[in-house]
Amino acid sequence: QVQLVESGGGLVQTGDSLRLSCAASGSFSTYTIGWFRQAPGKEREFVAAIMLKDDSTYYKDSVKGRFAISRDDAYNKVHLQMNSLKSDDTAVYFCAARFGFTAYPMNDFSYGYWGQGTQVTVSS
Repeated sequence: QVQLVESGGGLVQTGDSLRLSCAASGSFSTYTIGWFRQAPGKEREFVAAIMLKDDSTYYKDSVKGRFAISRDDAYNKVHLQMNSLKSDDTAVYFCAARFGFTAYPMNDFSYGYWGQGTQVTVSS
């Protein structure tokens, strides 16, 4: 059983930065970790993912160049650095995990473990 806890959300202004963190219980060195988000009235969507076995990363097109996903093995965490935030980035952000490789890191059905979410609000 893996427990995930997100942190780092908050209220910022357009153009600001935030760093979200996903802390996992136990070692997840062979996991795939994904970040998803859900805005009010919208479906959950993929944001970024990293395969910890080989550090392959994946991003939603609209966040490429602005967001960066990274690992912190010393603290069993995965971070999502979000720069140049826009109002469209406002959502609840969720961390998700699965054990091992997946051919579909951008699909939420690939993940079996989910955190509670952290709210990100970008004010214009």
